[in-house]
Amino acid sequence: MPAVEHPLTEDDVLQAFLELETPAGFKAELIEGEIVVTPPPDGDHEDAIARFARAVARHAAEELYVSGGKGLIAPNGRFIPDATVAPVGHFRAQDSWSKPTDVRLVLEVTSTRPDNDRGAKRLGYAAAGIPCYLLVDRTDGNVTLFTDPKDGDYTAHVQVPFGKPLDLPAPFSFALDTAPLR
Repeated sequence: MPAVEHPLTEDDVLQAFLELETPAGFKAELIEGEIVVTPPPDGDHEDAIARFARAVARHAAEELYVSGGKGLIAPNGRFIPDATVAPVGHFRAQDSWSKPTDVRLVLEVTSTRPDNDRGAKRLGYAAAGIPCYLLVDRTDGNVTLFTDPKDGDYTAHVQVPFGKPLDLPAPFSFALDTAPLR
């Protein structure tokens, strides 16, 4: 008798994802129904995130918290941005996966799967209503700020090559030095 195949439902995939155990340092995300496991980032990747966090701490017009590794629930998946910016104390007492309410900005630095950062994650962050998405594209050598989410995508963006300043809107209200974000 032939084996009967039972296709996985979205709930099956979500359950498997939530139960997944990854090796130390790896992160797992659910992107458009696909479980994506990413290895630990390289030093340049981490340096870009640290420099961004320091700039926000020094210059932002409001006291903000830059979190690395916060799981966000978006309409098309569950993402772990390289950095998530929200008001100080916002993530206290929240589960490891939370809705992105009051998140001001998410940052992604391209690495092993840059197309996810450029496409599916951008669309997911916009659909979740996150006002700013900052993409440091190490492959293309530029930094792009996506703003004004509407109808599942960002309606505005500004792109600068590495080394040119990028003006961030309120509540940041400063020019980001992109030279060290390579």
